[in-house]
Amino acid sequence: MKSEQITLSPSIRQHNIITTARYDYTACQLDILFYVLAQLKKKDKPNTLYSIQVKEIEDKTGRMWNYQQLRDATADMGSRMFEVESEQSYKQIWMFQKVEYIKGKGSIEVELSNHIRPFLYELKENFTSYQLQSALKLTSKYAKRIYQLASQWKDIGETKFYGIDEFKYMLMLKDPIGKEPEQFQNISQLKARVLDLAVSQINEHTDLHISYELYKTGRAFSDLRFFVRKQTSKQLAVPFFIKSDETNEQDSNKLTIARQHLATLGITQPSLVEQILKEKLDELFNFMYKLKTDKVKADRNPGGLFLKIQGLI
Repeated sequence: MKSEQITLSPSIRQHNIITTARYDYTACQLDILFYVLAQLKKKDKPNTLYSIQVKEIEDKTGRMWNYQQLRDATADMGSRMFEVESEQSYKQIWMFQKVEYIKGKGSIEVELSNHIRPFLYELKENFTSYQLQSALKLTSKYAKRIYQLASQWKDIGETKFYGIDEFKYMLMLKDPIGKEPEQFQNISQLKARVLDLAVSQINEHTDLHISYELYKTGRAFSDLRFFVRKQTSKQLAVPFFIKSDETNEQDSNKLTIARQHLATLGITQPSLVEQILKEKLDELFNFMYKLKTDKVKADRNPGGLFLKIQGLI
């Protein structure tokens, strides 16, 4: 597949090959990809191992993945080829150098292919750790793919025009050589099963609010385009691989969300707010997550309960 350059006056935007490549990752495989992305840093050495804790990924996604499902998922991801073509060369690259399952510990260690790293670094730049947490909450594999796509255009406000066929090729809904039957040939099926479902989940769970428009050539629908704007994420952010060497922008985003949570809890006393932001930040995020998922019951005074748990009253 060619790496495509789209002219957007006054800048040129080059799509990430992982986002626009033609592949059909399952929801489980996309969760693994997002989980690895959350740990990825440019200073990592080529042989860095990225650990996936099965229990933790189940907790974050709310879905159970058994051992055989995970083995099948990583085997398929590792064997899947990405094609990168320019005027000078054509490359075939693969995702993993090695995947190791640590028996008895519920963990997986992943070593990435050196050749895939530049494309994953580029893809990571479209997300903060909190956005990756939101992406894990999307249950539709189409929502996960469209969220990736929309995240690359969030600073522009709208995507390029995608031909319906081009869009289907990316999501493996249509085989460009015609060997496999086309899925959702009826536009109403494509809207209901792919587009509308993705829009609903993305708008509910992530930092983006998206919509789309279909365009006709003659009487038939031929193209679509997504419109993208940022919103305050409705998904409660749980600390997710936020380390001291993450960017100031991510730290600022975390504090902004924390202040919103404190306001929701009715905790407004300046000295108390600053103490929590300085000393109890992770505890605040964990409490809010448990509150929304009904793991903590506090119908009348959740703010008071949080303060009592933390020994602040």
